[in-house]
This record gives sequence, structure tokens and C-alpha cells, in this order.
Amino acid sequence: MSKQQNYIAHEPDSNGYIDYSQAENDIWAELYARQLTNLPGRACPEYLAGLDKLALPTDRIPQLPEIDKVLLETTGWKTAAVPALISFGKFFELLANKSFPVATFIRSREEFDYLQEPDIFHEVFGHCPLLTNPSFAHFSHLYGQLGLAATKEQRVFLARLYWFTVEFGVLRSNNNELSIYGGGILSSPGETLYVMGDKPEIRPFDLVDVLRTPYRIDIMQPIYYAIDNIAQLDEIAAMDIMGAVSKAQQLGLFAATYPAKAG
Repeated sequence: MSKQQNYIAHEPDSNGYIDYSQAENDIWAELYARQLTNLPGRACPEYLAGLDKLALPTDRIPQLPEIDKVLLETTGWKTAAVPALISFGKFFELLANKSFPVATFIRSREEFDYLQEPDIFHEVFGHCPLLTNPSFAHFSHLYGQLGLAATKEQRVFLARLYWFTVEFGVLRSNNNELSIYGGGILSSPGETLYVMGDKPEIRPFDLVDVLRTPYRIDIMQPIYYAIDNIAQLDEIAAMDIMGAVSKAQQLGLFAATYPAKAG
């Protein structure tokens, strides 16, 4: 949802299929193999269960109709092929209709560890497994509905809720064990290892605090917010989220905990 664009997405044919090159399939295979070694003991169980349900190919980029079959059977969701970057309005509209936007390009080797723009590995490997989970799917749907009805100013605050949950959310269990559910982490070999280390600050989830926390998309996150379990997303969805947005607007943003972007 940024304005910068370094990649061009592929156009699916009339059946929704894309002819990816061998080089593109090879990058998928390498990313997939690397994350399969990184995720055990780090990814949350609900994500791993969803990954099993999707049964993604390990040697090629999956076709979206293959993903749709599983999502429709589990939670009624489907994917939607989109250009590399889309507007906030289009993004919220798709989620409100239980369609998850998937940019149909894959990253270059130069951006193997971390990518600013969401590629198909980020969208499919990072997010789609949890879209088989009812709590995650419900939260995503409600979020889309709220965003679709929100003003431009409110959407800026709502973006932080998505960022610190769906994109970069973590779980902290009662015994203090940390696990990952955010697709931005799960699809990033670099950030998967980073988040489990001692550099970032893990804060307990507080809705208004989340809405007031600034972030940068081009760095490893200095702050993550932890919920207790995936089912807590149902509790968040039941909150007065737009009321919290109004409160966050009144209070203003926290001071940034990262350096300003050069240039």
C-alpha cells in the first residue's frame, strides 16, 4: 500500500494461472526450504496447521486457484491477484469481501531476506495459512469492513493495527514462550530469526497503544505487540476499534523508537 514500486506483477490467464519462469520458481523453492528450517519452534501452531492444509508446492510458485480451493472450504475466503501495490481503498474493499490480495511477482535475490513490497511469497506463505483459521479470518474480514467505512485520516491509524497484528504480530503464552503469527515475519528469513532474539522490544497488546505506535516499513521492527493466543483476535474484533481510533487521534502518536529515514 506504499507508492514506491520496484516490481511488476504477472497477469493471470483466463483460468487464473500464471506461467512463472524457472528462475522465479527457483526463488520460491529456496525461500520455502529456508523458512521450513526456520519456523519450527518459532511459528505458532495455528500457522503450521494452516500450512499443512494448504500443502503448498515446494518446488514452484503455487497457482492461486489451488490456494482458493482450500481457503473456500475452510473459512470462505479466496485470493485476488493484484498489481504489486494497491490503494488503501482497494485493499479494504477486498478484505471486506473475504478476498485476500496477492501480488503475483516474487522478490529478487537481492531482497531475499527482507522485502518492502509484498510479493507472492509474503502473501501466500506468510498470510494464507492463517486464513484457514476462523479467528484470524474473522478479524481480517472485520478489519476490511471497518477500513472500507473509515475516513482517510482514520485509515492511517487503522493501518497500524494491521501492521502490529496481521503483518508483525507475535504471541506470548502464559509460560512466556514467544511465537510468530504475523505474515511479515513468517515470510522473512531475516526477521523470523531477529524477532526471537534480544534486540526488539515485545510489548503486551493494548489497542490504543498499537494505534499510536509509528513504524517504518524498511527496517527490522524495534517494537512488536504480543497477544496471548490467536483466539484473542476475536476479542479484539469485538472491541470498539473505531472508538479507539478516535482516542488515539486525540492523544497523538508516541515518539518513534527508530532513526528517521535518510533522505
